[in-house]
Amino acid sequence: LLFIFYWLYFPLTCGALVVYEKVTAPYLGPKLKPLQRQMNNFIIYLQQMLSNAFHLYLVWIIFMFLPPGFKRIVAIAIGTVYPTICSITAVATEEIEDDTYWLTYWSVYGCLFLIMDVSEDFLGRIPGFYTLIIFTTIYLMLPMFRGADKIFRKVLVPLAGLHELLVLRDAITIKKQMLKDLDPERAAVVQKSIAKFFDGSTSDSDPSVLKEELMQGWGKIQLPKIKLPFGKAEGGDSDEPNEKTNLV
Repeated sequence: LLFIFYWLYFPLTCGALVVYEKVTAPYLGPKLKPLQRQMNNFIIYLQQMLSNAFHLYLVWIIFMFLPPGFKRIVAIAIGTVYPTICSITAVATEEIEDDTYWLTYWSVYGCLFLIMDVSEDFLGRIPGFYTLIIFTTIYLMLPMFRGADKIFRKVLVPLAGLHELLVLRDAITIKKQMLKDLDPERAAVVQKSIAKFFDGSTSDSDPSVLKEELMQGWGKIQLPKIKLPFGKAEGGDSDEPNEKTNLV
């Protein structure tokens, strides 16, 4: 081990340079660069997450010392200000999906507000009550969680007995998305396959059979032919470029 250290260290042997030229530069460098980028991104993400968590912790400590009336105002403001702005923007657009999303949120948030309004006389003085309300509101509000849609489907729809209407709404949404993403011919084929699957009265409703039909339909699609500048001639021989070839 001592010999290897001296071989790497002394300028006369140039061991470190030999290892760099023969191993590090051609092999280790290209392999470790992507790993270094991933580690740098992870370190930056971890640093930002810890910084944000520390700031949120300070805000939470300040929030805990506020009077209950002010806590209630903050909780209601978090649940109403941003969703109101998003709802007004959604109404002004032509898309229906964002209208449905925020209408679902207001339905679920209305139930949460009623629970808070009824129980805060008994539970409002318990530390963490309004913090729980704020976290629940954020869970319902942010699209990354889609909490309002989950609570709407799992709780409100079963209580109201509206399963059929919810299934009909989902079917309409799928049809609109299908017509938006596919061309009319492929959309008609997919629509027929879905109808066969839900019919279930024939052997054609088997999912494997429907999948094979769709794959066969893809094979019939004619891709546009691309004419290369120097393609093959009619006889099969390639046209070699020469001084008389028109490049324009």
